[in-house]
Amino acid sequence: MNNKFDILVIDDEQVIIDSLIKIAESEGLSINPMGETTSAITNLKKEEYKLIISDIMMPVMDGFAFLREIKKMNIITPIIMTTGYSTIENAVKSLSNGAFDYIPKPFDLDEMISVIRRGIKYHDLLKNTKQPQMLHVPCPPKFFRLGNLSWMNLQSEGVVSTGVTNLFMQTVENIKSIELLEINDLVIQSNPFAKIYTHDDLIHCIPSPIGGRIVERNSKIINEPLLAEKDPYFEGWFYKIIPSDLDYEMQFVASCSSDRI
Repeated sequence: MNNKFDILVIDDEQVIIDSLIKIAESEGLSINPMGETTSAITNLKKEEYKLIISDIMMPVMDGFAFLREIKKMNIITPIIMTTGYSTIENAVKSLSNGAFDYIPKPFDLDEMISVIRRGIKYHDLLKNTKQPQMLHVPCPPKFFRLGNLSWMNLQSEGVVSTGVTNLFMQTVENIKSIELLEINDLVIQSNPFAKIYTHDDLIHCIPSPIGGRIVERNSKIINEPLLAEKDPYFEGWFYKIIPSDLDYEMQFVASCSSDRI
């Protein structure tokens, strides 16, 4: 297989393709654009990429079907899903079906650069292994995760503790600070509930694994942001949340116990 391009972009809007080409070029990366997913599947049988960016709403085969096909082909290239129909369902379905990350349209320059850099960093981590589970410390068996971005742990008192995954932290470099929401703020599953600021002036948004009301936050990581990198599942937790619709939203998170099989 050859690798003429760094990023495969699948989108039927030329304005989006043109925008992504400019963003990629600013990062020293090249793009191979395609207007539909079936051609992309054929292309992926002979080409390799560092990253794939695909729209969800595509003709013939939509983005979710594309994710399923990629999984069948055992392709581990990170995939970023995008859509102009930005809904909670689209976001959580993308992440629960194996997308590396999800970004709604219209996206701004810094927003897309931050997710591209994390995707490329993840690809670089994969270079020396074909076993993604060996790259990071998985969340504890009793925890649940939204994609590979954030985690939740059901507490006996009816609240959920939450935080960021070790894999997310490995794709972010040179942390400067972490911004948390306030107690009593409401969070929505898959919407950003914390931001990581890095020394390259980028902001990395972390999606909430569950929706609900914040009843406690770990102010310690505001003063010691590297705690989220050193111990993301215990000392580096973010919030305790009272869930708003736990039974429904649990279908979109994966049990961390399956990561050890």
